[in-house]
Amino acid sequence: MSEQTEQARTERGLDRLVNFSDATVAIAITLLILPLVDIAGELTGGESAGELVSDHWPAILEFVITFWVISRFWMLHHQVFEHVRSYTQRIVRLNFLWLLSIVFLPFAANLLNTSASGDRVSHGLYLGSMVVTSLTLTAIEWELRRSPELLSSPLGDTWKGPTAAGLLALALVLAMIFPSIGLFWVLLLLLQTPIAAIVRRRR
Repeated sequence: MSEQTEQARTERGLDRLVNFSDATVAIAITLLILPLVDIAGELTGGESAGELVSDHWPAILEFVITFWVISRFWMLHHQVFEHVRSYTQRIVRLNFLWLLSIVFLPFAANLLNTSASGDRVSHGLYLGSMVVTSLTLTAIEWELRRSPELLSSPLGDTWKGPTAAGLLALALVLAMIFPSIGLFWVLLLLLQTPIAAIVRRRR
């Protein structure tokens, strides 16, 4: 009887953990549009929408790329927790750190847009928060792999998480060296799947 009660409590707790995470990511990804809403409010009677877009295309690009990055992080988080049937306090703490880095991204993206071109601090905060996001999800995966009783089914590719973290760390270093390229270093994430596949084949 006590085992059934404990299991029911655990399942409800897991649902709350996942639902809270989903809601937090949804709020963070929605906040990304607010600077663009403010920009749209600057449209005057004598200015066309095309001119406004032309003047503020870096902010629009940052919105699109950051939206893509957050949605990608959410998909990876979703894929991991699809295999989870229970959790530990350490996983909860890591998940909150993951969420902290996610909700920081809209601020970092706006800071990147409003700071001077080539500002290394804004690039460091933007890409550094992504490194934290990737590393914390990798740490969650590592905790789950070392405690397989927490899983309802085996996790997928072992190398996807570390590969993403490595690529983002590389993007951070390159952004510090070549800040003029800016957020385009984030596109190194597109190499995640092929690099993980190569590593997996060679091991």
